[in-house]
Amino acid sequence: MAIRVLLVDDQPLLRTGFRMILEAEQDIAVVGEAGDGLQALDQVRALQPDVVLMDIRMPRMDGVEATRQITGPERDGPAKVLVLTTFDLDEYVVEALRAGASGFLLKDAPANELVQAIRVVAAGEAMLAPSITRRLLDKYADHLPSGEEPVPDTLHTLTEREVEVLKLVARGLSNAEIAADLFVSETTVKTHVGHVLTKLGLRDRVQAAVYAYESGLVRPGAQ
Repeated sequence: MAIRVLLVDDQPLLRTGFRMILEAEQDIAVVGEAGDGLQALDQVRALQPDVVLMDIRMPRMDGVEATRQITGPERDGPAKVLVLTTFDLDEYVVEALRAGASGFLLKDAPANELVQAIRVVAAGEAMLAPSITRRLLDKYADHLPSGEEPVPDTLHTLTEREVEVLKLVARGLSNAEIAADLFVSETTVKTHVGHVLTKLGLRDRVQAAVYAYESGLVRPGAQ
């Protein structure tokens, strides 16, 4: 089954470029396009895409609110949202991640990165490239906790190993990379990640990463 993709961007030329790249892949099918958030909501309901490639700044309804409605509790389907951001990183990207986006990608990323990101998100994983994540969080360092604030009570529900796993998720590592780092199996890592999400009431790895930074567990630029 091909991955069904909806392209959402207010620039027709960009949508055309994305379509040409994606339609060259046998396992990806572009099922529709939208020029703003309101059109995106209509298209999601009508076309039931697997992945929505979502621009942030658009007329009528921006990508943050559209993402919130697509991935929220009243969602009409299983669509995942992959946010597109400019080279200097939109100030709204963090809000889009909080709203339920499964990751973000730079608009000038190479074609192979775009294709891979869509495959990763469609498979239920988060698109958290470490270099981009670090740049994004460094940009918001002044707005994140200093580390002197009290640790959230929910963090105390995690075991020591689960805290280790959460820190590595926040750095953008995949399950395989975490397994290698901690000398455990990938299955064990998946189990730990599942426990972390359940205990903290989080939807996915992206929200786990945001939580780790906002709680002060991880600081931008920390290893």
